[in-house]
Amino acid sequence: MDYSGDDAAGFGLMLRNLAAVISNYREAGISVFVLAYFVSGHDELRGIREAAGVPLRVVRLSVPLPDIEERLAADVTTERKEELSEAVRQIAAGEGVGVEDVVLANDRPVGIVAQQVMTWLGWA
Repeated sequence: MDYSGDDAAGFGLMLRNLAAVISNYREAGISVFVLAYFVSGHDELRGIREAAGVPLRVVRLSVPLPDIEERLAADVTTERKEELSEAVRQIAAGEGVGVEDVVLANDRPVGIVAQQVMTWLGWA
């Protein structure tokens, strides 16, 4: 099921699942969460904030289109081709721009980018 903002029912289901999972973890004593999701706009972010029920800080990871093409080319499937087409459309439309608290370049190994996020959050 597509959880992007294009599928309202799927997005609503994702929000209900998110609320339930976070509630369960909070009951178990977990109070800090890291969510990974492409947020296309402020309405979508508002829904995620409400479902999470905790303060959110948003990091937008910026990747040049040629790097996205290279990453997706490593796993050539119909789904990857569709993801590339969607990424091209999202970049051209400026989706996700402006909902973030900070933009970080995602052009380095995952561990380095994760450390930069953790440092920005004050968790490292």
